[in-house]
Order: sequence, then C-alpha cells, then structure tokens
Amino acid sequence: MQALIQAFSADSDFQSIVAGVRSGMREQLIAGLTGSSRQVMLASLFEELQRPLFVVTHNMFSAQKMFEDLAELLPADRVLLFPAQESLAAEAAIASPEMLAQRIDALTKLAGGFRGIVVVPYAGMRRSLPQQESVAQATLRIEVGQTIELDALVARMVELGYERVERVERKGEMSVRGGILDFFPLASANPYRVELFDVEVDSIRSFDVTDQRSIEKIQELTVTPCREIVVDRKRLQLAAQGAYELLQAQLEKMSDRQSKDRLLEGIGHDIERLREGQYFHGLFKYVSLLFPERQTPLDYMPKDSILVVDEPARSLETAKQLEKDEAEWMTMSLQDGQFLPALTLSKPHETLLYRKPYPTLYMSLFLRQVPQTAPQNIVNFMCRLMQNFHGQMNLLKSEMERWRKSGAKVMMLASGEERVERVRRVLADYHIDEPMMLSANLQTGFESPGIHLVVITEGEMFTQKQRKARKVDKKIENAERIKSYQELKVGDYVVHVNHGIGKFVGIGTLEVGGIHKDYLHIMYAGGDKLSVPIDQIDHIQKYVGAEEGKEPKVYKLGGSDWNRVKSKARASVQDIADDLIKLYAERQATQGYAFSKDSAYQQEFEGMFPYDETVDQLRAISEIKKDMEKSQPMDRLALRRRRLRQDRGGDPCGVQGGH
Repeated sequence: MQALIQAFSADSDFQSIVAGVRSGMREQLIAGLTGSSRQVMLASLFEELQRPLFVVTHNMFSAQKMFEDLAELLPADRVLLFPAQESLAAEAAIASPEMLAQRIDALTKLAGGFRGIVVVPYAGMRRSLPQQESVAQATLRIEVGQTIELDALVARMVELGYERVERVERKGEMSVRGGILDFFPLASANPYRVELFDVEVDSIRSFDVTDQRSIEKIQELTVTPCREIVVDRKRLQLAAQGAYELLQAQLEKMSDRQSKDRLLEGIGHDIERLREGQYFHGLFKYVSLLFPERQTPLDYMPKDSILVVDEPARSLETAKQLEKDEAEWMTMSLQDGQFLPALTLSKPHETLLYRKPYPTLYMSLFLRQVPQTAPQNIVNFMCRLMQNFHGQMNLLKSEMERWRKSGAKVMMLASGEERVERVRRVLADYHIDEPMMLSANLQTGFESPGIHLVVITEGEMFTQKQRKARKVDKKIENAERIKSYQELKVGDYVVHVNHGIGKFVGIGTLEVGGIHKDYLHIMYAGGDKLSVPIDQIDHIQKYVGAEEGKEPKVYKLGGSDWNRVKSKARASVQDIADDLIKLYAERQATQGYAFSKDSAYQQEFEGMFPYDETVDQLRAISEIKKDMEKSQPMDRLALRRRRLRQDRGGDPCGVQGGH
C-alpha cells in the first residue's frame, strides 16, 4: 500500500498539515475527507512524520472500521485498537474475553513505549486506568537458559490473573506438573509449555490445546496479564481504607435506614475483600482509590504524540451522553448499595477534549466551527466517495476512459492475490485497460481530483462486498459446558459430576473460615441444597437430555441413585466401545476417495458468498474439507438448525448433513 500512501502524500493540502505540525501549530482543522480517505491521510501522516498518533472516534463501530483500514495500510504491528463498551452498565455486566484480551494487549504495548497509531472510541478514552508503571511491571519475561524459582513464578502468575487448573483448556488458565508449567495467555492463539531442568528453563514451546501436542519451539516469551487491574496487597488494603472512609462519610449523609443497610452490606463486603487482598468482578469501581493518578489511555502516549479527533461535534455529543448515562448508573448502583458517589470512573470531557496536551488535528466531513478551539490552519480537501458500479462493466469502462483523459492515477484494490487475478480477468474480458492493482481491502474507495488520484475497491466494482477472512477457533468446546455463571438462569436443571441432576436456585455469598466467597446454589430432592464455589463451575453442566415439556428426575443429595446411573452408563459405554473398535478397524482398512484441496476457483466461489459465517459454521466447513481430502472414509455428521435469525440473510448453517 506504499504506492497509495506516496500518491496521497503528494497533495499540497496534506503537506500543509505536515508543515503545520512541524512548525508547532497546536490546532488544525481538516475537512472534506470521506470514507477511507481519512485513514489514508492518517497513514500518510504517520509515514511522513514518524510520530505516534492517538485517534479518537465517537463510537466503537467507527473505531473498528478505522482500525481495519489502518491495519491494511500499515504493518499490523504499527496499529493498535483500544476497545470499550459504549455504556458503563454494559462494561460492568459483560466481560467479553476477546475485548479484554485486546485491551490488555493494547495497554501492555502502550506501557512499553508503543510508537504507532492508537485508535480509541471516546468511551475508551475517558476511562480511568491503572498507572502506566503498574501495567509495565505486570509482565514476565521467560527465556531458555534462564534460572527461575517455579513456586515464585506460579505465585506471580496467579497475581496476574491466571487460574490454576489440572489441565489447561481455556485462555487464562495455567497448570503445574512437576517441572512443567502450562499456561494460556488471553491474546495468544495457542497455550505455552515451559519445561524446567531443576531451576533452569530447558525449553519453551507452544502446543495444541486439543491433543496437547507441541507445535513450535521458541527461545523467549513475554507473559502478559489476564486482568486489567494488577495490584499488590498493599494497594488493595489502602483502597479498602479509603473506601471505608468514604462509606462512613456517605452513611452520615443518609437518613433512610434500609438504604443505609443496603449500602453497608454491599460496600462493606467489597471492603472486606479488598482488605483480604482478593480480586473480584467489581474491583473496577475502586480504580480511583487504587490509582489516584487517574490516568487515561491518552496519558500512556509518548510526549511527541499527535492527537486526532474524528468528527469532534459527534464526539462531544457522545461525551455528554456518556456522562449522563454514567450518572444514572451511579445513582441506581447507590440505591442498590453497590456504589459510593465519591468514587470516580472516568474523566469529564472538558478535561479530555479541551486541555490539548498534544498538537491536535480535528477531522470533520463538513467545514464547521469546533467549540472551544482556535485552529491555526484550516484545510478543506477536494474528495468524494467512489460510486458503486454493481457489476456494470460498461459504466466502469466509460469512467476509466474519463479518468485516463484527465490524467488521473487509478488504483484498484482486491482482497488477496486470487481476487486480484479475478479482477484482471474481468477487466480483460471487457477490454478495460488495467490500472495499478493492489492486494488490499479498504472500507471504501474515493476520488481526489486535486491530486488526480482514484481508488476503487472490489466491492464497488461488483455487487458483493468484500468480507474479512475469519479465523476458525480450534479451541471450541462442548456447547453445553458452562463457561460462566451468567449462562445459568434460576430454575435451570444442571448436572453435578458427583451428585447428579438438581435445580439451580441462584447465587449467594457465604462466609467460610472468615472468608466471603460466592457460591452457586443447587436444590436436590427432599429440599437438600448444595453450594458450589464459583471457581468450581467446571464441575457443573447444563442438563439437555429431557424431552420438551418433561422435567428430569431430581436426585437426592448423598443418595445411591446417581452412582447406579453412572455405573450402568459405564457398562453400556464399554459394550458400545467394543463394537466401535471392531467397526473402526474395518473402516480404517477400507480405501476411500481423497478429494483435492481447494482450487483458486473454489476459493473465489466461496468468497462470493454475501453473508458472514458464524464461527461454528467455519469450523464445520474446515473439518469436513479436511476429512474429504483424506483417503479414509469420512465419518462425520453435520446437523442443521432449523431456527433462522433475522440478522442473517441465509440459512444459519451452510452444511446440512453427511456421513
């Protein structure tokens, strides 16, 4: 994409922006850029100045689109996305592992001195974060030949948020077997295995979580945390003292007895956990006590950074709405006894948008005044979005002729070399002179008459939109395994591995040995109740065997019925296993037909599918193809769900069945 960046950099308006930054201008206003031309301008600016850019958008959708384009224009390791939920209530209730991993990865790189482009929605820019130094220290470096005290390493990884288990199966887990340490970082595609010879690191390798086989040997590795807030016990205890003082001050202001009791119970429980050095889901509420510095992502940036505000009017509108929503959430949480008004979770927009610690560029589609600003340079680009040709090659041919006569430089983008070849074949069929072809994928094309530059994407040439290739996650587990207590509803039937079928009746907090912990409560026959710690949720699965409308038998806690059922099942499984061994021995001896791997035409045909497949569909397609390419008979059954989704134009599964 260097050709596109170089062509855009020749624009005199662009060069005036560069000159303004170099001369020390504090504010500049940029108007007229549409679609992906903004991202091309930012990539060109970064290449020209070699200075970090901090780009703020008004929402997460815009940030994602901008990030995707910049990652196409520049090397992937030069662009970061710091994601955030639009509302504080969603942020507090939903902990997306993917978003958490991306955020931790971005923070770790920023704390380490990242000097690329950082894209942040305004909701993420305003968040109060741990101190930069604290984040920088929350990593571990392991290399072959290094001397390590295993117990100390394991203890530190627990502080970083890794959960100790018997066998690593999910991200955020670790296990220890003798001198072998397995762990699965949130941002890694595969887990890692560190083998020690006494106290020396003998080898480091990645491995497949499904069969535990090694994949690749490496010489060194950086272990990143599994939680955003990593603090020592002293900070937690100081925060507990601060919360206690705020609680006492708030109680003195309140007159309603019930409200005071709720607040004392809710916040009092949090204070106890802080004093005991525990991490818990609501710890983010106390970030201002844990880190009085109240830093935001912008504070992590190098001193020579440039701040870019995309559509400042919309960002200001978003800022005011988020502050209103946050105030409402705080009020409701206070009424529920879960929050103290003196706690702060973010910074006001006046501090973020108007303090201008860095040279600032405001990007707006239309030339308009930005409140509280006095730009020293105003640039209005001549730029328009590329039209959609919808496969009308004769129309494209006439436009190409017009651009040729005007001396414009035309660039066509297609995602991948196969699709580039496809575009070349189509152009040749219609006798259209081939322009410069680039293997890339932007959101939109554009025309910039001022520098005679035309950019056309494949999606604008044809009816179909270009789709990002999605990776298949190999670590998908049994769909019925419970990964979070939030998947359970009161009244659901569950199966405990040791006690059988019971009914889930809710979550509660119990004090055991002076320590408060959260437990899942399961009701069994005869009114018996079993309390299972939250961290043992892997012992429970949802019950899915009942016919519709028919309730399963609930077992008696401590009875022998469940053991009899398991013994009978084991005997049946043994009989089935004997038959299967014989059957599969015959199948392995039978020669089947091995299909060839996908050709370029097959990939092109699949790329024309106008809908995005789900992760499960991609996995099913990938596994079926691998089976078909083997010489052994395929043994697989793919089932299609009948339920259709309104947000999907096609059937929810592309494969109906096969054996």
